[in-house]
Amino acid sequence: MKKFRGIRYGFRPKSYWDDSDPLKAILKNVKGENRRRIVIDYWNAGHLEKLDATLLQDELGLEERRSLGRIHPSFMGGEYLPGYLPGEVEIARICLQSTTSDVISLRARPIPEGISYRIEDEYEGQFTLPITQSGFPLTLGELVRQFEEGRLDELYGNLATGYNDMNAEFDDRENLRHFTRITSDIYSQLVTHFEKVFEEWARPEEIEEEVEL
Repeated sequence: MKKFRGIRYGFRPKSYWDDSDPLKAILKNVKGENRRRIVIDYWNAGHLEKLDATLLQDELGLEERRSLGRIHPSFMGGEYLPGYLPGEVEIARICLQSTTSDVISLRARPIPEGISYRIEDEYEGQFTLPITQSGFPLTLGELVRQFEEGRLDELYGNLATGYNDMNAEFDDRENLRHFTRITSDIYSQLVTHFEKVFEEWARPEEIEEEVEL
């Protein structure tokens, strides 16, 4: 794992189940990516009470999902993720700039031995993770490993850059610079780390020249 300056890879949250931040508590298990963004916009504007209560639900019913999909296919992103297990919460997600804004969800749930992790997408993909259990919440560095060493059976490469690699066969790397975004409501610097990863991925030759100099 490459480390970048200014990022605290040793950061470890006290708990994945701390609901002291009201916005994070609302967003915790909201599946739809577009709905999450709408909630954040309304919250920041101080108008959350004006938002339709349906959009605040963790999961939508089939007809509600279809209605959103008719507005634009991107509204389907995340809405078809599998349901959560008891006590399970999302700790990070991959968001793709595909037609339907596909989402891959990394989740944690309490078990007698500590914490169990799994990752799910909207297509019943078969994933493997380097860390499936831990006694305490992951450090940021360990969370990065989940994506940089995690695998999906039909995906070439890792979960971090593999979706970009797959599409790079048909498009220029610079055009795919923002195709994959990896975020977390708990680990604020996760997105910063991967923004730097994708910047280097999009311009590998330029990075190599800088190193040679």
